[in-house]
Amino acid sequence: MKNQKKAYLYAFLAIACWSTIGSAFKLSLRYLDPLVLLLFSSIVACIVLFIQLLLQGKLRLILRMSSAEILMSAVMGMLNPFLYYLVLLRAYDLLPAQEAGTLNYIWPLVLVLLSIPLLKQKISLWSIAAVVISFFGILLISTHGSLLSWHFTSLPGVLLALGSAVFWALYWILNLKDKREAVSKLFLNFCFGLLYVFITIVATKHFWIPPWTGIAGAAYIGIFEMGITFVLWLNALRYSETTAGVSNLIYLSPFISLIIIHFTVGEAILPSTVVGLALIVGGILLQQYVRK
Repeated sequence: MKNQKKAYLYAFLAIACWSTIGSAFKLSLRYLDPLVLLLFSSIVACIVLFIQLLLQGKLRLILRMSSAEILMSAVMGMLNPFLYYLVLLRAYDLLPAQEAGTLNYIWPLVLVLLSIPLLKQKISLWSIAAVVISFFGILLISTHGSLLSWHFTSLPGVLLALGSAVFWALYWILNLKDKREAVSKLFLNFCFGLLYVFITIVATKHFWIPPWTGIAGAAYIGIFEMGITFVLWLNALRYSETTAGVSNLIYLSPFISLIIIHFTVGEAILPSTVVGLALIVGGILLQQYVRK
């Protein structure tokens, strides 16, 4: 049953959670490195998703999955959470939170570009214009507004932040083709992702017992970035009269995130970051308009 008020409530709760994640990443990385942070946050996410399946009576869906569906989760778990978050957290480790988080929002445009070879979709001149607009936003953020100097805080960090958007776009394309129930497949994806993280830690002998502050940060990320927020967003889409009724609200998140980063992490938000983010979001919205 559609209920737009409920849809907006769930959407704003999800946006409120996602808006804090850039700060949570940066603060947690003061105590943990990206791999160990991903380990503990993935454990918490798996627990949260398992509880959600238990409450909804959907655990049986896991047992009914075919070998092909399990193999699909093995591939998707490699993309997300393993590669996506490992690369993104490393970007946050190298860059200010305002840069890493904002550059990651380019993924809808990356999705458009990857759809050309992978989904055989054609791209219009307006779509090209949208990509160019967002590209200038990337340059503004990466160079702190000094487009001619090409001076980067960390070029590897910029490339990693953009690379994380590629992994997320690839995951999204696979997810579109996967018609399984959303929470059950996400749980299995995260189980495989956790397995990959564990294998990497064992292979590299990279584990230590972190301080409680680091574990608390990882738990927060596991709950509010990887776990419960996804379910809140699904409910927002389910109750909304139209997908567009709530989907565009997500672009409030990066702007709110900048405010939270300023007050919690202590970063001075640069004008180039705000203008660059506006260009990125403007390019994404133009692309959505062209698609419609």
